[in-house]
Amino acid sequence: MRAALQRMRRGGGLPIAFGGLFEGTRQFRIAEAAGTATPALLGLTITTGNGLGGKAMALSRPVCVADYPASRVISHEYDAAVAEEGLRCVLAVPVVVRRRVRGVLYGALRQPMALGERPMSVAVEAARELEQALAIRDAAQDEAHRVLAVTGHPREADPAAWEEVRAAHGELRALAQRVHDPALRRELLTALGRLAAAPAGAATTQPFEPPARSSTDLSPREVDVLACVASGATNATAAARLGLRPETVKSYLRSSMRKLGAHTRLQAVVSARRAGLLP
Repeated sequence: MRAALQRMRRGGGLPIAFGGLFEGTRQFRIAEAAGTATPALLGLTITTGNGLGGKAMALSRPVCVADYPASRVISHEYDAAVAEEGLRCVLAVPVVVRRRVRGVLYGALRQPMALGERPMSVAVEAARELEQALAIRDAAQDEAHRVLAVTGHPREADPAAWEEVRAAHGELRALAQRVHDPALRRELLTALGRLAAAPAGAATTQPFEPPARSSTDLSPREVDVLACVASGATNATAAARLGLRPETVKSYLRSSMRKLGAHTRLQAVVSARRAGLLP
């Protein structure tokens, strides 16, 4: 969420950005904000159909008003908070995963005006990146439940903590490519490979042995790209992290999907995790 809001501010020319994800079925709470001058928006509970965000949720599409206080196309349950923050031009973009709205991203200006095409397109792209990250997280949780149901052994003792491990794993793989000493780089990648293949939260008295290698093993660069994709990164973001061109990232992604028999980025990440190539 925080990364999505920062992208809207930097790339979309929206000085104020905020949003939140659903905790139930009809409401969400604004949990993150950037560029705000007051705490008025944080903690605000948004209900489907109410205000600009509620309308975006109900319609499952982006909505924008040039002057929030004067708008006649939305209801005004949240006018007090909006007025305290001094917002005028506001847009709301729903975050939709598997056809279900999971939250809303907002961007705003403190002057009334018709919003151009670029701020809206950047906000939509930021929402799509967040959708990918949520879809991958959902798939990881589904996989943990599947493993538990089949084996009775939890893949993850603490899903939130293991997500931190996964994020650190991706960052360290990217950093490993900047290590000039080949031997040290190999050692680091070997250690990361053991981390990826280790059963999280597994209590065992036997020494851990990584899965046997197969003819479909990915190259180190293909694993690097999938590690970035697993964090919800776009091709452009993965390229920046890894020091590659976006076209090269796309090529590595296609190659890894072919080897894993995957048809989508999400399927590739799930297959790589099942193969012990990603944590």
